[in-house]
Amino acid sequence: QVQLVESGGGMVQAGGSLRLSCAASGRSFDSYAMAWFRQAPGKEREFVTANSWSGDATDYADSVKGRFTISRDNAKNTIYLQMNGLKPEDTAVYYCAASSAIGSLRSIRTYGYWGQGTQVTVSL
Repeated sequence: QVQLVESGGGMVQAGGSLRLSCAASGRSFDSYAMAWFRQAPGKEREFVTANSWSGDATDYADSVKGRFTISRDNAKNTIYLQMNGLKPEDTAVYYCAASSAIGSLRSIRTYGYWGQGTQVTVSL
């Protein structure tokens, strides 16, 4: 059983920063991978970043590479998404996800557990 709860979203001006948190319970940190996805109104959910602890692999979408960083604190059972240099195109609901099986880090099909989402709005 895995439960994920996101927090840290809000409204910021372009160029600003936010750090999202995902509090995990259960077996989340024993999972194959943890990831962040985002979904803007009227669009499909898209991959942002993910990390596989078993394979020690990290991947980022090209649109956020160099600006966003995924990290974790096992003692606090929490993963983070540090977002710097935010752009209006980053506006979306951000979701934390966890996988219980091996799969592609970029594929939504890999992840069986999801948080409720947290809104990020970036203004001009």
